[in-house]
Amino acid sequence: MTPAPTTPETATAPTRVALADLPEHVGTVFGPSSWHTVSQEEVNDFAELTGDHNPIHVDPDAAARSPFGGTIVHGYFTLSLVVPLMAEIVEVTGVATGVNYGLDRLRFPAPVRVGARIRVVSTLREVTEVPGGYQTVFESVFEVEDQAKPAAVAVMVLRFLG
Repeated sequence: MTPAPTTPETATAPTRVALADLPEHVGTVFGPSSWHTVSQEEVNDFAELTGDHNPIHVDPDAAARSPFGGTIVHGYFTLSLVVPLMAEIVEVTGVATGVNYGLDRLRFPAPVRVGARIRVVSTLREVTEVPGGYQTVFESVFEVEDQAKPAAVAVMVLRFLG
């Protein structure tokens, strides 16, 4: 599964933040990223990788009869796009290792229809010193073009070690 390429008109330069300067950026909003159109092919690939073949995601005929009127993107596929989308908006420099430490909260307030465009905006909510670096808490909101409710809101805990 390969995300759609970023075109020159959608490319963004990430905000670079030095590891040592992370505490100074609490409250900073990063983004939005460029828009990413989620294709049925990507959804099908995700279903193959995860074994989640729920018809609402992979069967256009069955999904057309659902309350959504068509196929929708897996919530966890939407969440997985946080990696490439956040890479567009923030880069922590001076890091030897960066790891996903977990999620404090994850919600999927609204579905993403296949073919929709999504992007992410992330706010650095908290920075705590840990041995060798910092633990950070980012609140990432996945916006859907022309949709009032976000597709996902994830409070993610990441560690950056020097």
